[in-house]
Amino acid sequence: MSRTLADLTSLAAEVSDMYERETGVRRDDDWYALKMQEELGELIAEHLRLSGRGRRKNFTDAEIVEARDNEAADLLAFLLLYARHNGIDLEAALDRKWFSYLRADKENG
Repeated sequence: MSRTLADLTSLAAEVSDMYERETGVRRDDDWYALKMQEELGELIAEHLRLSGRGRRKNFTDAEIVEARDNEAADLLAFLLLYARHNGIDLEAALDRKWFSYLRADKENG
C-alpha cells in the first residue's frame, strides 16, 4: 500500500466527517489539537505496556503490538486532520524543516 499524504489526509477526513455525523461532536480548533494529545497519550501507554513499564492487563505481546500500531495510526490521522484544518502543507514543511538537511549534506559532501 502506497498512498500520498494528500490521499491519507482525504481518507482521514472522510472518517472524521462520518464521526461528526454519527456522534454530533463539534470539531473545532481545540478538538483537533486535543485529539492529537489524547492519541499520543494512548500510544505512549501501549509503548510502556510493551516495554514492561505499564500494566499488561493480561494482553499478549501480539495484542499490545497491534494496539500500539493502531494508536500510532490514530496519531498520524489526527496530525493529518490538524494540518488540514489549519492549512498546513505538511509536504512543504517537511521539505523546509527536515529534508533541507539532506540537500545541505549533499552540497557539503
